[in-house]
Amino acid sequence: MSFKENGYSVIKKALDKSLIDYLTKYISLKKDIFTFLTNTKSVSPLNKDYGSWGDLQVPDERIYNLYGDPGLDTLLLIVKEKMEKEVGCSLIENYSYCRIYVKGNVLEKHIDREHCEISTTLNIAGDFWPIFIKNKKNKNIKVDLSPGDMLVYRGCELEHWRESFKGDKCIQVFLHFNKKNKNNIKNKYDTRPTLGLGLYHKGG
Repeated sequence: MSFKENGYSVIKKALDKSLIDYLTKYISLKKDIFTFLTNTKSVSPLNKDYGSWGDLQVPDERIYNLYGDPGLDTLLLIVKEKMEKEVGCSLIENYSYCRIYVKGNVLEKHIDREHCEISTTLNIAGDFWPIFIKNKKNKNIKVDLSPGDMLVYRGCELEHWRESFKGDKCIQVFLHFNKKNKNNIKNKYDTRPTLGLGLYHKGG
């Protein structure tokens, strides 16, 4: 499966088991922290730096989401060289995003915004849940990922989605890049001054 030919490819074992085990515990702990902070009203509901419940794409208040976390943004740097080799060009790292999906969730068909030209979904842990992508020939492709596997795809061009989730929990991390050129250098870090800053620090 060639990225250049199809606009998507799978990198098997993009992250090793020890790192996946760490990320599973780290993301679960972040959710526990945010749950405590919201239950005790220790953080403003407008402050998304610790996470949020639900979002516009999957509006389910049971879902924990996390944007631009320092630990997860670090993954952009860890996989960047591997990604550049896969897609065949230099990349600008923009932002990470994480969701802990729960039973019944659906990810509707969509394409991504301009800061997600080269997108990934990285399976961290949980129950099996395939992702679908529409290839350049308008054919629906089912992609199965094991923990540590990463689907790399042209996020602004290829529709992608997930059907109703039958399992109990699934942790996915998304890493978003642009091709490096003078026209999109402004997109670096998703208009934040550095990696690891949440939504409060976004610019345009």
